[in-house]
Amino acid sequence: MAHDIVIRGGHVVDGTGKAAYPGDVAISDGIITDVGSVDGSARREIDAQGMTVTPGFIDVHTHFDAQIGWDPLLTPVSWHGVTTAMMGNCGVTFAPCRPRDRETLAGMMETVEDIPKEAILGGLPWDWEDYGGYLDALERLDPAINLAGLVGHSAIRYYVMGDRAVKGQPTAEERQEMADLVAQSIDAGAIGFSTNRFKPHKGPDGESIPGTFARRDELEEIGRVVAARGALLQAVGVRPKMMRQLASATDARALFSFGVFGPTPLAGNFFSSLLDRANPEGLDVTMCTHVRGSGFVLGMQSNLPPVKGAQWKALKAMDFEARLKAIHDPEICAALVGEARQQRRFSLVMRRLYYMGNGPTPEYTMHRSENVAAMARKAKEHWSETFLRLSRESGGRGLFTLRLFSSNLPALGNLIRNPKVLPGLGDAGAHVSQIMDAGWASFMLSYWVREAQHFSMGEAIRRMTSASARVMGLTDRGVLAQGMRADINVFDADRVAECQPELVHDFPNGAPRFVQRAVGYKATLVNGQVSLIDGEHTGVRAGQILRHSNAKAKPEVRAAAS
Repeated sequence: MAHDIVIRGGHVVDGTGKAAYPGDVAISDGIITDVGSVDGSARREIDAQGMTVTPGFIDVHTHFDAQIGWDPLLTPVSWHGVTTAMMGNCGVTFAPCRPRDRETLAGMMETVEDIPKEAILGGLPWDWEDYGGYLDALERLDPAINLAGLVGHSAIRYYVMGDRAVKGQPTAEERQEMADLVAQSIDAGAIGFSTNRFKPHKGPDGESIPGTFARRDELEEIGRVVAARGALLQAVGVRPKMMRQLASATDARALFSFGVFGPTPLAGNFFSSLLDRANPEGLDVTMCTHVRGSGFVLGMQSNLPPVKGAQWKALKAMDFEARLKAIHDPEICAALVGEARQQRRFSLVMRRLYYMGNGPTPEYTMHRSENVAAMARKAKEHWSETFLRLSRESGGRGLFTLRLFSSNLPALGNLIRNPKVLPGLGDAGAHVSQIMDAGWASFMLSYWVREAQHFSMGEAIRRMTSASARVMGLTDRGVLAQGMRADINVFDADRVAECQPELVHDFPNGAPRFVQRAVGYKATLVNGQVSLIDGEHTGVRAGQILRHSNAKAKPEVRAAAS
């Protein structure tokens, strides 16, 4: 029998949680036709000797809603083995949207997710009003990976309530209209509904975005139509207790984003117990969290510490080359240090700032005591002197992470042992000049599996594939088995890792963003076509827009609800 592709002689980790076993994977017409010992020829063979072969990774928390318009390769996640991504998280989406409200929704996305409004308005066709039309528009962009979308609460609320959506509460008729609109969006292809109760997420006017203060009766009415369709209810800015209440009142499958915080490893146990309490028998509540400390990325390439003073203001106004020249000037450095010394409050901030090093891969696992403040004490320097010295020594390329979320790695380790926790929360497509967490899958493999041995390879891959597919409602992806879609990774488990982040200016109008490549990936296949070889895109864009099974779409672009 002739196959399109056979991946030969790898260590197959099939996504079910089982340990690796030696085997081949055969593919024809985008479908896995055999796993094990495969006979017959193939039009193309991939030598996987010494390599691990897994399902493609699934990223359940992205904001590619806009980026797909100008970057159909969906970088950086496609460099890290992600073959399917869920967008529309956190309640902010571009549909449904009346033509007159386009700037309003684009402005919300800009202020909440740090995506330039000009890029949003200029990079997308904006030829839709309902959610199905939005998915149709994305389909015409031929993405390199699969994308599924949630319909956002902010867009739904604004569509029904207009300007009252920000501070007002809906009438009974408006609640019903919102629920009907969510139902229509799911029936047009959305795989669920997202809401946002994180108060710091603001609109352009400085007010919290629509839905932040929605009452429970509104969320429950919407949640019931979500549950009735077997779709997903996603939330950010909520605690486990509220997710339990929503899941119990609606019977919806629920996913919420959450980070661990606290000074000791026991904090992870505490939040894990809260998640357990949110999952009594009959409920289905899953948490998505970071795989390492997350927060702002600082350095000469991008953002600088927010020190007040004329010299720091001048440095911030410079481009990279001018900054690099300035920090080699002793007089300028003395002035920068002098201004920093006058603001003692920054010594507390520096206890949460960590140097990512100057090697090929970033340092993400330093103990909490190895912060910049501690480095400065050890070197008998002021923190600003340490910051400037490390920047000079790295040619201005050295970056620092301000750990605002999940800063305690041992506590995070205790939390993510919980089987109801999915790794991720990379926010790819959002906060593009502020953070870089899109390489979470590579970190999961390099640290939690290889270095810390916190997970077996089988369990880590299960969470990154079939467990994530189940939560999204996908039944044809996430496992290497006969009849499943051929989204597949081939990688060297001993080498896979993130590279150092780098600031580039490849967004529309030259807007900046961080990107991060990976090492150790031999091949990534999307729907049976080779998308990347040795970390480079092949030019093939075989991704699909995955729609909920209620949608009247071709079978090959549907996502079956669980």
